[in-house]
Amino acid sequence: MQNIALIRLLQGKLAWYPPGASEEPQWLEDLAVAEKLRAAVSQRRLLPCFAVPGEDVRLARLTVTADEKKHVGKSLPFMLEEEVAVDIEELHFASRTLAGNTLAVAITTRQHMDEWRERLETFTGINQWVSEPLLLPWQAGDWSLLLEGGRAVVRTGEVDGFCIEREMLPSLLAAARVPDDEPEAIIIYGEEQSADTAMVPEDLRDRVQWRRGNFYSALLLSDFAEVPLNLLQGEYAPRLPLRRWWQQWRAVAAVFAVAFGLQLVTTYVDYLSLKRENLALRAAVEQSYRQAFPRGAVVDAEKQLQRQLDALRGSVQTGGFVSLMNRVGAAIEGNPGTRIASINYSDRADEMRMNIVATDYEAVEQVRAAINGAGLQAVMESSSAQGDRVRARLRVGERS
Repeated sequence: MQNIALIRLLQGKLAWYPPGASEEPQWLEDLAVAEKLRAAVSQRRLLPCFAVPGEDVRLARLTVTADEKKHVGKSLPFMLEEEVAVDIEELHFASRTLAGNTLAVAITTRQHMDEWRERLETFTGINQWVSEPLLLPWQAGDWSLLLEGGRAVVRTGEVDGFCIEREMLPSLLAAARVPDDEPEAIIIYGEEQSADTAMVPEDLRDRVQWRRGNFYSALLLSDFAEVPLNLLQGEYAPRLPLRRWWQQWRAVAAVFAVAFGLQLVTTYVDYLSLKRENLALRAAVEQSYRQAFPRGAVVDAEKQLQRQLDALRGSVQTGGFVSLMNRVGAAIEGNPGTRIASINYSDRADEMRMNIVATDYEAVEQVRAAINGAGLQAVMESSSAQGDRVRARLRVGERS
């Protein structure tokens, strides 16, 4: 009870029992009292719980199969249709699974649920609605009775109980008895011991433990570690207060939306600018590539140029154009009067064909011999006289 803010509907008005307060409830129609409750709930110092009037709730048990349990949320009203006197469309059903395939069921009208919700509308965070009998202290083998005024609140099991007019209590207690499962103790909270004890069947009166007190006195001994059966289920289940949150944060949301929109516009403008720059750079790269290699498709200019440069530089495995020219140039330089007229290089074959002009045929042979002496293989493909000079075509490559 220490952390529970219990709210009841008494004499048609809302009241609550602050922990540690007097045994008398405090009326929530008092603005100061109502504000005190709101503050305690908002600061999460207390867990609010609405004690649903027991006269308006029927508690029952229902045995279901494993398959029925899977769809109990939708099928429960139809499973109990024969046991209620009104149209199931007008009723609200809440349930909790017990041991095995047993369900604890609470039944009330939608009209009552709507009326209670309207009364509690100004108090947020009340997410537990429990029938009054299930708020009384209880342990296995006991019955708990609360006699207040002309009514009686009775709890006979974990999720069993009822509220009734005081005059009808003896008959209902007799009907609640189950053979081979009699109560070991009957705890009564009341004001007049002899009159209260007389409500119990005579053969059970020796098991009565009478205590002076009211609903608040009983609550002090209750254990709220687990809610026995919460009526807030289905369409009445607690939902996020989206409307209240929107009212509180809509100004911030509007500023965020504007800032986000501006960021999107700025990002898109930057994207268009970078796209134009990228296209211009690609065009410049392709233009530069075409200056070196006028023909052929351009897929990736940088990689293609790199491959071409690698081929021209040569490597450990291949001589390359630079290597060939270095050695051929040395051979030509050693024969004054000889010059290179043209060169055609093939990177695939790693060889070149060149036309040279020499003073005579002997000079051509000297150049070919010098090239061979440089570790290459020079093959003369043709030669012809050109005035007083000789023109020869040589094929030069690495020696095989």
